[in-house]
Amino acid sequence: MIRFGTDGWRAVIADTFTFANLRMISQAVADSVKKNHVGSEPPQVVIGYDTRFLSDRFAAETARVLAGNGIIAWLTRTDSPTPAISYNVKEIGADAGVVITASHNPPRYNGFKLKASYGGSATAEECARVEEALVDMERDARGPNIMEFQKAVDQGLIRRFDPAWSYYQHLATLVDLDKISEGELNIVSDAMWGAGRGAFTSILSRTRCHVTEIRGALNPGFGGIHPEPILKNLNELVAAVQRNQADVGLATDGDADRIGAVDARGNFIDPHHVMALALRHLVERKGQTGEVVKTVSTTLMIDSICRKHNLTLHETPVGFNHIGDLMMHKDILIGGEESGGISIKGHIPEGDGIIMGLLLLEIMATEGAPLHEIVADLQAEHGPAHYSRLDVHLTAQKPKKQIVRALQDSAPATLNGEQVVRIDTMDGIKFYMSDNSWLLIRPSGTEPVLRTYAEARTPEAVKALLEAGDAMGQRVTGH
Repeated sequence: MIRFGTDGWRAVIADTFTFANLRMISQAVADSVKKNHVGSEPPQVVIGYDTRFLSDRFAAETARVLAGNGIIAWLTRTDSPTPAISYNVKEIGADAGVVITASHNPPRYNGFKLKASYGGSATAEECARVEEALVDMERDARGPNIMEFQKAVDQGLIRRFDPAWSYYQHLATLVDLDKISEGELNIVSDAMWGAGRGAFTSILSRTRCHVTEIRGALNPGFGGIHPEPILKNLNELVAAVQRNQADVGLATDGDADRIGAVDARGNFIDPHHVMALALRHLVERKGQTGEVVKTVSTTLMIDSICRKHNLTLHETPVGFNHIGDLMMHKDILIGGEESGGISIKGHIPEGDGIIMGLLLLEIMATEGAPLHEIVADLQAEHGPAHYSRLDVHLTAQKPKKQIVRALQDSAPATLNGEQVVRIDTMDGIKFYMSDNSWLLIRPSGTEPVLRTYAEARTPEAVKALLEAGDAMGQRVTGH
């Protein structure tokens, strides 16, 4: 049975992610869209895809099924960033969006991200409706309706389009490209073989910045790495920054909804720092206001900045869908998560690595200082805060609730010599210590992985917390 996880459905290509299953889920989306469509005009769905193996074919097949149900399918001409697709869902006024991508997952995976009419991840209720439609199809032994591709194009049911320029124009209303141009920055852009390729080069082409792109060719195997912008996957970016004597390196994940960065010295600037720098910049330099939302795995530097400026802070489980929900219903200035999905006021309620990369460039140009100095100033005011994460792959994953309960039952009184002052089970289990350090252990929502996260005042304390968390995780999972 196909089940939606944190952000749609992901599975291994040719195992569960097959054309047959894709057609069924596309039909279920068609049923749900038609059932909930309002108005006399035909429903519309925007379809995009990333650089993975067969993504373009899977997207075309999705379009054929939607067209077979009388739905207008806006199909991108080439691989495109997920946030560009999501923005166009809202811009076109479509009923929904579909992105064929497994985001940062390993190359053997592909996925089916479902987007709502507001340009963000579909709600749990919308995903449940699609799952119900799948159950109904299975019960009725009903297969998908499919239209021949060229016939659908001729009838105007499949419409090829380029989502980039309207998206780029929108980004230019949220960041100051003139200020970035004044900075005359030397930038290395790392697409990590993903759908963000060409984005920074195109957007900054008419500025005085110089952009060198690496890993921008079409490579469905992602060069043997996971297209996730974390330090261990960014050796090529670090080398390119130093080789080009660049001011900064910007990396986006497989579908460009996450960001990672490298300063001129080759230091990794993780999403915790990117989000904290962005929040401080929006409030102190641009005079913006609003509430803030972060996931349970995100830095306490955000809490510190919110306290300084008396900003309301919300904390959610991991997954940008939780952040997006608050962005639609409250006046949220910035929302983000540890993995690099971050968005700001005025934008779609969706993580966007491209806009956050541009905002980082705006910060550098505004401050007129090297990125390492800007980060050091942030740490001096709102730190010290050091962070790391450990992922352990599981051969057989126990139910999430069972893992959390076992960890809770054996919770220690101290960790790394510090008193455990609070335990939170919002998502996984999080231990807060008396010195403001924390340890979080949680099973992934998209793959069989147990993730352990830690933040503390020194790298040594982070290492000790991760080792303690790993030992606790091994005890309850049997790994």
